[in-house]
Amino acid sequence: MTHPEHTPASPRSTPTNAPTTLPADGFTGRALRARIEPMVVRPLRDDRYVVETDHGTYVVDLDERSCTCPDHAIRGARCKHLRRVAIEVNEGRVPPPGKRSAVCAVCGVRTFVPIAERGPQLCDDHRFTPGEFARDRETGSVLVVTELTTERADEYETEEGRTVADYETNVHYGGHEPVVEAAYVESLRAVDGVVDLEGVRRYGFPASRLQRLGRSHPRVAAAPTTDAAPV
Repeated sequence: MTHPEHTPASPRSTPTNAPTTLPADGFTGRALRARIEPMVVRPLRDDRYVVETDHGTYVVDLDERSCTCPDHAIRGARCKHLRRVAIEVNEGRVPPPGKRSAVCAVCGVRTFVPIAERGPQLCDDHRFTPGEFARDRETGSVLVVTELTTERADEYETEEGRTVADYETNVHYGGHEPVVEAAYVESLRAVDGVVDLEGVRRYGFPASRLQRLGRSHPRVAAAPTTDAAPV
């Protein structure tokens, strides 16, 4: 059973299907109407947005600064629908063009990721980058992250033919979490002042087993991915 400390919570800040309004103090004209009129904004797969209102449904393209409503199509105005979509993107209510909504596999918070990305996802607070230092919650050892994979811990196989989730040391961490590959600091070697990861033994961890230390190794050279060893 997954330890509750590392189990995703219910997604927060999930977009609603009901029309909503926004705070409008200090605004006038179309900017005011963009906020006080009930609307639903839905992202499409082609980077455009559908805006549903009491008076009709329109399609907004932020990149082209266009809307299918009469106010924009006939008058060429920056209509309330264009403004509303821009507001919701800027406030993080809907994903910006090129991204989609996802749920962090560690904490359950809604996050935005590139549309093409597949597999389990992490929010900014839990996403690792190569070269970043991390501490193993089980042993206290410090490692350097080499790769954030898109494979789940219950799917990622080690050299022994077992999944990362199968190891007893990972029983309290989510099998649904992405695997982070990392190398122990003491195993690293420097060549001309740059840490070379090629040939260094790397290990796979469920994401929440590693604690981010908030800093990166300044001189880590990327290396081709090899089969990660078991933990």
